[in-house]
Amino acid sequence: MAHYPRIRDLREDSDKKQSELARYLGTTTQYYGLYEKGANEISFERAIMLAKYYNVSLDYIAGLTNNKRGLASSDLSDSEQELLRFATSLSKEERKRISELAEIIEKI
Repeated sequence: MAHYPRIRDLREDSDKKQSELARYLGTTTQYYGLYEKGANEISFERAIMLAKYYNVSLDYIAGLTNNKRGLASSDLSDSEQELLRFATSLSKEERKRISELAEIIEKI
């Protein structure tokens, strides 16, 4: 069975009781406790609910990364990530023009 130590850590860090999270997930306290122990595998839907509840990524809950924002997230600032999202939405021709413009600005 999968083990999800992060859900216990997140719950404790939030000063929540197992009963509160069980109620949120629509299950019993005993069943929720089995998630934390790894005796029951948490469903994808409930893992998503917990990720939203704690505002963390599923990658973080699964223990795949220590970054609460997830594997796809990086050390880029919010504005840098927004710029990257913008750049990837551009066509190849638009990116080429912006790159040429950046080279001109760099020379100034």
